[in-house]
Amino acid sequence: MKMPQEIYKYIFDQVLQMTEDGFIVVDTDGTVIDINDQYCDFFNEKRENIVGKSIKNIIPNSKMIDIVKNRFREEGAVHTYITGTTREKKVLVSRSYVENDNGEIVAGVAQIKFRLQTLDIAKKLITEYEQLEYYKEEYQRIGMGKISFANIIGSSPAFLKNKESGIKAAKTSFSVLLTGETGTGKEIFAKAIHNDSPRANKPMVSIDCAAIPEELLESELFGYEEGAFTGAKKGGKKGKFFIANGGTIFLDEIGDMPLKMQAKLLRVLQEREIEPIGSLETIPINVRIIAATRKNLNQMIKNGEFREDLFYRLNVINIEMVPLRERKDDIIEMANYFLEELNKEMKTIKILSKNVLRCFKEYSWTGNIRELDNVIKSAYASSDDLYIDLVDLPSRITKSDIISEKNDTKKPLYELVMNYEKDIIISALERNNWNCNEAAKEMKIHRSIIYRKIKKYKIDYNDQ
Repeated sequence: MKMPQEIYKYIFDQVLQMTEDGFIVVDTDGTVIDINDQYCDFFNEKRENIVGKSIKNIIPNSKMIDIVKNRFREEGAVHTYITGTTREKKVLVSRSYVENDNGEIVAGVAQIKFRLQTLDIAKKLITEYEQLEYYKEEYQRIGMGKISFANIIGSSPAFLKNKESGIKAAKTSFSVLLTGETGTGKEIFAKAIHNDSPRANKPMVSIDCAAIPEELLESELFGYEEGAFTGAKKGGKKGKFFIANGGTIFLDEIGDMPLKMQAKLLRVLQEREIEPIGSLETIPINVRIIAATRKNLNQMIKNGEFREDLFYRLNVINIEMVPLRERKDDIIEMANYFLEELNKEMKTIKILSKNVLRCFKEYSWTGNIRELDNVIKSAYASSDDLYIDLVDLPSRITKSDIISEKNDTKKPLYELVMNYEKDIIISALERNNWNCNEAAKEMKIHRSIIYRKIKKYKIDYNDQ
């Protein structure tokens, strides 16, 4: 016996009332033709204010019209409501078109999950979504592509040894401690280890332990629940460890972490779980730790400033970064690289003069790679010509060059003067594309004089 069609309507209405989920039905134009009370309550609207109107009126970013039009269906999708339209920001939703016996589209229906067990699934999906969004934003912020050991510059023996250690570390999930002076490239190494590891498709989250006040560091690392303290953000906040779950967290300047936080970090490393501030539950995590510091942690342990047990947890693999002054062979390569990047950005073709290159090799570079990068930027901005010369460098760099030459007691004064004159002539020729007439005009001398000087000093363009 076939059931009359009107009976199906009563059955359908009863199902809509019995379920804890929200339901909404639209026609082929997107006009709402039915909605259950649960979904009306969700919007805090009466049924009569919704039925008969376009679904776009209540859900501006609804996909229902597209689903009906394109015969599309989806299950367990995360829908984000526009701020202010509902009391919840995200829900889990299943949507589908409806067709009759003739295969004609007659409606579209959506089911919104409200039950607690279903919301747990939604939270997991939302967490994954937030992690991917964070990773995407970090990638765009870096703006320099994917850093890996394959594209890190340096060919000196000391650096190649460090690079080999980093490549080996990337193949494991062990904790890594990067030590060394400020500006030696510890953060670059941390990113390369992550990007060359099996965790590369998960987030890498960085936090500077020295830059965050002690009272805020715990909430930054582990997050907090809504209402955990005065001023806590509505809905709480996810900590860096939570966001980095499955990936890597980079704890820069770990030596500046307060002792109280060191104890909490140690517990996280031991238990592999975090407890947000104000929460009664712990959250299991799987995060690889890469830490870095400019400080001598062994001495800090002796002084009672750093926990020895935490040190051993972090120092499974140690890479001592080599200062720039000990990798002289890399200075020119890196200087040219930084300048090339500026030329690409500014669409110029500036180059470094031989005087500058010699000066760079002799300078001590106490600020290491970071100082070299800053010097190149400063010189680029100062230079008015195609060549960056000594006059464009900061005084601390050129003073070192002059002092080193003055202190060379093996050379008599006349030889120092001759060398200086030779450098001036070469620089002028380089700036003028080796045009002797133009170089002579710049130095305000007759061109015959510059010819004599070229012959005297045996200056050969092919040797430059």
